[in-house]
Amino acid sequence: MHVLSNLPLYTRPLKAPSAKKKCVILNCAALQGNKGPESLTVSHLRTILLVDHLAVLLRQQGCVVHTTPNLTQKTSACNLLKLLRVAWPSTRQTTSNEGGVSNLRKILSESVYAQLGKFDAHSDQAHNKLPKDNVFKVHLRQFVKEKELEGYDANLDMALVQEEALRQIAELQHVVLQEDAEECLVIHVVGCEEQFQQQKIDLLWQILDNGVDRVTQRHLVCGSVKITGENSHLSAVQYFQFRRSQMQEASVMKYGNLVQGESWAEIISSMTSASIRFELLATAHRSPLNLDMTQAVNISTKGTKSGAFVMYNCARLATLFDHFHKSVQQGLYPKFPETSQLNFSALQEEGEWLLLYNYVIPFREVLCQTTQSLSSAKGIRLTINTETVCKFLVNLSIDFSSYYNRAHILGEPLDHLFNQMFARLQLMKALREVFHTALGTLHIAPPSQL
Repeated sequence: MHVLSNLPLYTRPLKAPSAKKKCVILNCAALQGNKGPESLTVSHLRTILLVDHLAVLLRQQGCVVHTTPNLTQKTSACNLLKLLRVAWPSTRQTTSNEGGVSNLRKILSESVYAQLGKFDAHSDQAHNKLPKDNVFKVHLRQFVKEKELEGYDANLDMALVQEEALRQIAELQHVVLQEDAEECLVIHVVGCEEQFQQQKIDLLWQILDNGVDRVTQRHLVCGSVKITGENSHLSAVQYFQFRRSQMQEASVMKYGNLVQGESWAEIISSMTSASIRFELLATAHRSPLNLDMTQAVNISTKGTKSGAFVMYNCARLATLFDHFHKSVQQGLYPKFPETSQLNFSALQEEGEWLLLYNYVIPFREVLCQTTQSLSSAKGIRLTINTETVCKFLVNLSIDFSSYYNRAHILGEPLDHLFNQMFARLQLMKALREVFHTALGTLHIAPPSQL
């Protein structure tokens, strides 16, 4: 069988050939403005994890991807992202782009759409002295009307522009200028509560940048996250700590005194991160999300829809191959033969063909489906199937678990049973590769043990 004989062709992402260099900037509004971790909400966390996931998928397809803003290392926000296995650009010292900000301030002071908030726009004082904390008034509605722009909020009118907005645009401009791509797609990933403010940034950038023609701006809006239960006002940090404590309790209940030391701490942190990602990303990004944070609803025991269930089934595959290799060392089974020697006609169960045709063969297409709407999107708002990979992994785990509970893959060490055992193991290899590649797009390390 061609599929199981050529696993990398089906289980690894496919880079789409393109004559043009594709540059994508994912601008995470939640991290703009040097927010401290205590001010990051669970809704903010949803957008951060979405950016992290989307960046991996786009890079796999050959895009050059930048995520903004750049953060300062060893800050509390950076530490939280590390706990969640979020790969975010950071520097040792706070990056300053005062030259870029100063230039934007000067351009804005001369724009027909702007006036100074503290000085008369035509006075010598206004042109010669532009304080860093200066507030500009910008006529966004006039700009939208004259440029005949569509899709922006009808309530956008006069906007007050302060230093922080200019800093955000200066950083975005700096990233664009670094790339030699003919076109650059900027995706503002934002919660629904902050989309109005981000549209102001979008329009302000258009007013400030004469070369904005090579930049296309789009907005990916996430629905709100509503928390119910006795912990309804948790910050993102508190949410992580609460879910981690639940995972710790569940592990202790199952494994008792074995749960101690650095290795277990790492396992629990990894499982917590995985579970949170599935909890926040398995729902379509535009839909609101309700989280039940009552103590009785443990994230590790939410059944087949949880990240813990996916990780458990991935670990079952690791354990399966560990047992097989140990049995080979003990002389119970022969070594795994060359792929060309395998007899796939031994795969006769319906569950085996279901796993092959529903998960292995279409896997590459599933990865591409997530971002295929980028090229066809119209208007300023994007809708991307960012939930696709999580849902795929959950469904795979359900069908794999059902099959694994029925089939005895490592059977009796009898010669006439080896053909079927090796064919099944090759199918399990394919599923293991699919699990690992898909989890990699979520920055989740595959577990090596149950």
